[in-house]
Amino acid sequence: MANTIIVVVLVAVLVIGVKSYARKLAHGCCGSGDDAPKKVRVADKNPAHYPYCVRVSIEGMTCSRCRQRVEDALNRIEGVFAQVSLRESSATVRMKRPVSADEMRRVIAQAGYQAVKIENASP
Repeated sequence: MANTIIVVVLVAVLVIGVKSYARKLAHGCCGSGDDAPKKVRVADKNPAHYPYCVRVSIEGMTCSRCRQRVEDALNRIEGVFAQVSLRESSATVRMKRPVSADEMRRVIAQAGYQAVKIENASP
């Protein structure tokens, strides 16, 4: 009887795991599917126009769509020009006015990721 229960539980876990893996194969790691997100365009890309700059270490990004989501989320903040590196799991955030670390953490969290460290960087 105990063996039967263990086998049923293992089969259920296996089925859930296979379904989850199949979903990731079909829709990408972040579940975004085939619909490409609309990129947020920054009008002013001249780094010299941004006197404030921070580097944000981010956890949870695994693909280019994850990178794009974080970059778009940060670029929606007025006066911000962000560039995200998937390889380094970080973002360089240039700002025309100071943006609080709490606001950046909130925006990144709303995109589904976690800002683990925010440090000043050279503009």
